[in-house]
Parts: sequence; structure tokens; C-alpha cells
Amino acid sequence: MSTTERSSTEERLALVRKVLALERRKGYENTAVVGGLEGFLHQHLPEGLAQAAGYADRGLEERRQAVDSVEGVVDELETGGWQTTEELARPVERAVGVGRRRAEQLGRLGIETVEDLLLFLPRRLEDRTRRSPIGSLANGMWATVEGTVRAKSRVKVRRGLELVKVAVEDGSGVMFAIWFNQPWMWEELRQGTNYAFFGKAQVRYGELQMENPVWEVAGAAFHTGRWVPIYPATEGLTQPALRGLIQRTLEREGDRLVEIIPEEVRTRAKLWRRADAVRSMHVPSGPEDFHAARRTLAFEELLLLQIGLLLREQPHEAPVRALDVDSASVEHFASALPFALTGAQQRALDEIQADLRSERSMWRLLQGDVGSGKTAVAAGAAVAVSSAGAQTAVMAPTEILAQQHGLVLGELLGRVGLRVEVLVGGLPVRTRRKVLADLAAGDVHVVVGTHALLQEDVAFDDLGLAVIDEQHRFGVVQRAQLESKGSGTNVLVMSATPIPRTVVLTVYGRFAISVLDEMPRDRSEVTTSWVAQSRREDVYREVERLLAAGGSGYVVFPLVAESEEMDLRDATRAHEELSRRFPEVGVALLHGRMAADDKQAAMEAFRSGRVRLLVATTVVEVGLDVPDASFLVVEHADRFGLAQLHQLRGRIGRAGQAARCYAIADPSTEEGQRRLVAFRDLNDGFAIAEEDLRIRGPGDLLGTAQHGFVSRLKVADLIRDLPLLEQARREAGRVVKEGLPTWLASEVERRFGDALELLGV
Repeated sequence: MSTTERSSTEERLALVRKVLALERRKGYENTAVVGGLEGFLHQHLPEGLAQAAGYADRGLEERRQAVDSVEGVVDELETGGWQTTEELARPVERAVGVGRRRAEQLGRLGIETVEDLLLFLPRRLEDRTRRSPIGSLANGMWATVEGTVRAKSRVKVRRGLELVKVAVEDGSGVMFAIWFNQPWMWEELRQGTNYAFFGKAQVRYGELQMENPVWEVAGAAFHTGRWVPIYPATEGLTQPALRGLIQRTLEREGDRLVEIIPEEVRTRAKLWRRADAVRSMHVPSGPEDFHAARRTLAFEELLLLQIGLLLREQPHEAPVRALDVDSASVEHFASALPFALTGAQQRALDEIQADLRSERSMWRLLQGDVGSGKTAVAAGAAVAVSSAGAQTAVMAPTEILAQQHGLVLGELLGRVGLRVEVLVGGLPVRTRRKVLADLAAGDVHVVVGTHALLQEDVAFDDLGLAVIDEQHRFGVVQRAQLESKGSGTNVLVMSATPIPRTVVLTVYGRFAISVLDEMPRDRSEVTTSWVAQSRREDVYREVERLLAAGGSGYVVFPLVAESEEMDLRDATRAHEELSRRFPEVGVALLHGRMAADDKQAAMEAFRSGRVRLLVATTVVEVGLDVPDASFLVVEHADRFGLAQLHQLRGRIGRAGQAARCYAIADPSTEEGQRRLVAFRDLNDGFAIAEEDLRIRGPGDLLGTAQHGFVSRLKVADLIRDLPLLEQARREAGRVVKEGLPTWLASEVERRFGDALELLGV
């Protein structure tokens, strides 16, 4: 620590002593400083926060003890502890053993400060505790051995390849340890000295060898002879080097880590002290301690994240109102449907009605698998809102989906006398003006649209409900823009991609959840085949057979920004080829660049049966509802996401008929292969969502706009930490309700900051 830094710390501690003395003189009334003692300590003495946690709510005697404890921290710091957060914020280059070159390597791992280095935690443990006699080693066996270096040699095998080889003997046998292009090993290892080695035994050229083993002097028990932490690494920074840097930093700086979790929360959750948890992850006595320490630090992350999310969820000043929903109108709507609502649909509709009647604006997530009947539930919600004299807006991500919703909602709601209009780009000017005027006058009960609903000239007489379909395609700003067109607007977001519960609790914590876990009709499982590109012709012969039997279906091509033109040509060329091959069935083309009228004509032709084969890009992923479709061919299937493939498959077999799906692809990556295996073998949307989370990780699953917070999670795992996440959310709710300490709020901001704003669900 420099003289200037020491002087600054001394001034800070002197100020704290003055405030503590004043607090005593004022009878521990928490009036020594504006904002209270706890807020003052957060700014001037974070090291003493744990001792004063919840000071404002403590009794007189507890406050006296807290002030004494804080003063003890000051005493310790003044006698040389210097446990300051400023110290841990030093650039990592100033840590022991870290120079400029090492700092650059550490920077590639996201390690910028001393604190980052302390909190760069191992991803797993490796058991190097058991020492094996050399004579017992078998080919392919990983082992720790101890022995004496009896001989060594250095050989230049060829240009650019030098080998250092040492003979190691332990009384039971001889092993040769070999290093390639590491000439310094010749000097490092001394004949006659005992060493420990860890590596993979191999029988080569009639010898027992270990290539590039980990080694150290026998008895050191740091890189061998114990449960060894294994870290994510980077080029030029070996595991032993990283382990050594962290160990030296831990010895010098580890005690500076301040407690973050309030003591009462730590007690209830049975957590370790933070400094002990960090130390036990880096220097574990075994797996049990390692996992207990990981649990503590993961809980800390999740608690801070959940507090941040709860703070975002606090009710804002927007006006709210209870809608006077007429249950009889909703019951009449349900009885007028050409089908009976499932138990899950009725349950969701009841939950929505209860929300609409309450004094708080509704925030509800309606999720269910493809074909589970979300649109019918949304229609019932619109009836409930209309019965109270308000209007509904339904926002969809594409014109095709908006048009589809317009058709379905128009048919369902027309039965009970509600007027539905569609507002998308490309409407004739006169039609658009008429819709806008009637909407503002309250003559339109439900309007369905795309982003066009957000335009300034779109005004409502009384917007009571905003329905956001395929919500992951919209950001928080767009949703807020739609909400702002009403007063106390209720929000229903729908997702046809079932979302793992860990992600729901993390990203959708603000929302109540309704799950449609029943299908409206008995649907046969779609039979899915993954077919190599060399067998494409076999697939189209099967398509020919299905068409001859009166079937209809889709051929879908991917459409991604990087190769849009190429894929468009593929779809166009396929349309031409298939039109020539199947002239008698009618073949249509559908893609996003077509004029709105042409899209509508293609869909109508397919829906009516005049066309029985539709060649399309991913515009058919959601919303196109043609019950008779019985087959789907997905070209270049490895270029689709797993959830996207499942959505596409949901376009067929919608009337309960047997259906077949063919995924044509030769994936070049392991991830692509795993996706197609899962797609072939799984039909349940929730199982697919869980597998998608395992394959891609939460960051990719949520999309780039929502990836920011995931990258801040250093310990917690959104796949395996569901129970911990649920517990952290309960504790976060209690902490926020009882009054969030200033220092804890600041830590939430420091740790996650604006990443929370990226959760635009």
C-alpha cells in the first residue's frame, strides 16, 4: 500500500470513529448521520457492514453491541489488517507474482482486479489423493505416483521437436516421464530427488510412460496428493501457474473479502462465511466441502440477482384499476366454442379473470406446448376485458402470425359479437384510417397487429389488456410502449416454447404463471426421422407417396441474415423443381419478402386445399394453422435451433391425424448432432426445452438481448440449481419486504448493474 493510500485509509477510519462516538452520545438512536449508521458504513467502512446489519431494526442493547463490534473492526484495520474493498479493487497486475504479461493472460479470462482473481473459482475437482505404485499402473490409467529420478536425457528428435525424458523408480517399477519442447525441465528435475507425478499412464515402445505429467517435489501436496481444483484456463497460462497465483493471492488478500449475505439469511440457509467458502473452493479438503462452499457462493449470486429482479418488479406509479368482469359473458363464450375447453385452459382463464378483478395490474405468463390452445385462452381473456367495457390488443412478431390470429380470433369472438380488426403494415390507407378511427372510438373490441400497433397514431378508447405472443421476440421497451397506450393496462404474455423453471424464476419472476399441460384433442405423436443429405431423394419419394394418398404438407428452408439471399434462392429453386415434379397437387411458395397480398393468397390456397405442398422459409414457424397438414420436410435442419424445429413440427398433425417429419442434415458439429438426436427422439415441449438448455446453455437459450445477466453468474448454474434458486428468491422477497439495507442494494448494482435491464421479457 502506498503512502497516499495509507493516509486516505487512516482519514477514513478516523471519520468512522467520530461517527461511532457520536452515535454513542446520542443514545444509539441511529441519528449520528443522515441516512443511518448502516448506510454510512456502506460508504466508509464496508468491512463493518456485517456487524451492523439491520441496525435500524435492532433493540438498544443490540445496537450498543453492534457499535462496539464495528469499532473492533476499526481497531483491527488500524493495527495493520487494512481489509478494504479498495485493496481488492486494485488492478490484478499489482497482485503478487502478476506482471504485465500475466495480467494480459488473466484479462482473457475476465480477471481484471485482485478480487476477480480471488473469485475466479474452479469448475471441478480432480482426485489426486491416492498414490499408486508404479508397478500397479495399467495402460490408460490416471494416477499419482511418487518416485526418485534415477536418470534423465534430452534428445532433439527432429527440427522443432525436443524431448526431455526422466526415469522414475519407486521400488515397484520404473516409469518414464516425458515432456515435449520444454527444455527447462532438464534443469528443473534433479537426479536423486523424490518427486510426485500425476498423469495418464501409457505403454509405448515397450515402456511405461507419462507424457507431460503434473509434477512437484514429493510431499508438497499442492498439485498432487490432494483434491486439486481445476480452473477454466487460457493459452499460455497453465493450471499449475494459475493455481499458484490464486493460492498466493488467497494467502495475502483472502481475509479482505467482506461478508455480503445478511447473517440471519446465512443462518436460515445454512451457508458458510463468504471468506471461508472462497478459501474452501480453492483449497478444498474434499468434495463435500467443495460443494458446500460452491452452494454458499452460488446462493450469494442468486440472492443478489433475485433482489435485483424484485426491485425491478416493484409496482410503479402507473394507475391500476379492478375490471368489473362479467363471468356470465365468459361462460357464454366458452359454451359457444365448437370445442370444449380443457381443464388447463379453464384453469388459466379463471386465473386471468381473478387477476383482472384485482387491484393490481395483471402480469401473467401463459406457456404451453405447440397446439395446447393458448389462442383460445387469449380470446376468453379478451371477452372478460370487453365485458368490463375495455379493449384488447394482441401483438405478434410477424404479419403472417398476426393475420393468422386475426382469422382465428375473428372466428372465435365473432360468435359472441365482438369485433376483431388486424393492423399491419401495407394496409390500404383508407382501411387503416377506418380501423384507427373505430379503435379510438371504442367500436373495435380486439385489434391484432405487429409492431404497427406501437405507432403514434394508434390510439385506444380504453386499452385494458395487452397480449404479447411469442414474447421472446419483443423487448421491454416495445412491450412498455404498448402498455402505455392504456391506463393500468393488464399484460398477458404467451410462449409456445416451454421454458425451464429455473429460467422462469430468473427472468420471469415478475409474472404469475399459467401452464397449459393438456392438449385440446388427442394428437398422435409426430414420427420424426433424421435423414442424411445423401438420402434426400428417399424423402421426396415418400413425399410423393403421401401426396398421392391425399396428404398435404410443407418443405421448409432456413432463412438467416448471413445467407438470406442464398436460402431464398434455395426455396425458390425448390419451389420450381417441386412444381414440375408434382404439377397435379399445386405447389406454392411463401417467404418473408413477398408482398402481404401474395402471402395471404399463398396461405389461403394452402388452407383451402387448392395447394397441397407449401415451400416456405421460417415464416411458417409459428401461427400457420392448417389442420389437414400431415408431413413436414426440413432442409438443412442443423441450421435451426431445437425449439425452432419443435415449433415447425407443431404445424402438422393438428387435427389428430398421423404425421411425419423429416429433418435432412449432415451436421458438422457435436452440438448440431445433439440437437437433431433430441429432435428425433423427443416430442414433449418441456423435455425439449430442458435439453435445449443443456445443449446451448441459458445465455443462448434466452437470446443475446437477455444474455448479459447470465455472463455475470460465475458460480450458479441455471440448470442444476433450481432448489437453490427457489430458496434464494424466497429470501430475497423477505429481505426486500423487511427493508433492503443500503449496502446490499449497492452490491446488487455493482454485481449486476445494467445487465438487469437486458431482461426485456
